Amino acid sequence: MRVQIIDEKSNQTSFSTWKKITDGVPQGSVLGPLLFLIYVNDLPKTINDNNIPILFADDTCIIVKSSTPKDFQTKMVEAFHSVYKWFKVNSFSINVEKTHYILFKTKNKPTPDINIICDNKSITPATDIKFLGIYLQDSINWSCHIDYIIPKLSSACYVMRSLRPIMPINTLKTVYYSHFNAIITYGLPFWGNSPHSKKIFKMQKKIVRIMMGYRNTVSCRSLFKRLGILPLTSQYILSLMLFVVKNKLFLY
Repeated sequence: MRVQIIDEKSNQTSFSTWKKITDGVPQGSVLGPLLFLIYVNDLPKTINDNNIPILFADDTCIIVKSSTPKDFQTKMVEAFHSVYKWFKVNSFSINVEKTHYILFKTKNKPTPDINIICDNKSITPATDIKFLGIYLQDSINWSCHIDYIIPKLSSACYVMRSLRPIMPINTLKTVYYSHFNAIITYGLPFWGNSPHSKKIFKMQKKIVRIMMGYRNTVSCRSLFKRLGILPLTSQYILSLMLFVVKNKLFLY
């Protein structure tokens, strides 16, 4: 293959020298993502039927289900070695520094020691991990994800405070939905019922007061109605219902 470079200013086109590719796909190419997906398409077939592989571009996760720590370790090791073998056959390498396992459990349940070795290095456990923009915790209380999005919501409040004196309310609502609402609705059916979501509701009331030009002591009940914005709890119920409707075929 060779790379084509187009200079838009001078309208000149140049080419690199031809190179032979024996492994992988060209980085930055138009067909690169498609070729990569085709390349890893058979990876789930190497995993035991009792485990669930989740592939999203170059993010690969395996869900292992078990009721006992000993059986869990056995299944974890088997699943990892199956994937490791597939990687070796297909000329891939595993980045051990970025590879972790997380055990979802109740708060009072002890964490078993699971020994998984890759290239003479141990795969380390994690108490929380980011997957597709959502932080998952071993205790599933969502506090880590909520703490992750609060700074983003604070930035949205700052932007709203700066724009309110110079922008009409319709423009402010557009800013709200693009910079604030888009953040709180992402993954809301999963974390919206967490006790820690009260922090997000406080941030939502704060930005609503900013939009309407009121102080923190003013009740937001009427402000939500005037703006036509759903409070977090109502937004959670709506998101949950939409999720059920879209996935009803998989719930029965």
